[in-house]
Amino acid sequence: MDTILNNLEAFLPSQDRPADDVDTDSMSGHAKEASSFLKALGHEGRLMILCHLAGGEKSVTDLERLLSARQASVSQQLARLRLEGLVSYRREGKTIYYSLASNKARQTIGLLYNMFCAPATGNNTEN
Repeated sequence: MDTILNNLEAFLPSQDRPADDVDTDSMSGHAKEASSFLKALGHEGRLMILCHLAGGEKSVTDLERLLSARQASVSQQLARLRLEGLVSYRREGKTIYYSLASNKARQTIGLLYNMFCAPATGNNTEN
């Protein structure tokens, strides 16, 4: 997370650098990509798929069982995740296996897990 914050600080204004010195062209160029990424994560079903895949490769049947969802629904969500480049797949006979293909997805799922799912410790602060 420190890496993310350090990279973000390079774009955000600080007391030493006024807001009009921010590279808005660079920020604007990445906004569409970031928005598309967040939209893909913004669906509960897709987010759950990514969370399960963060633990390792899963077959479509595994995901159906883990999500208690029908094959058509799981396949639709996987198609969107493939389109966004967040998952990859391989075929072994009749079985298709999916895994995370994006380091951005892996890092974001880790961050979301720490923020929302990890057991609370004494030094966590709620915002």
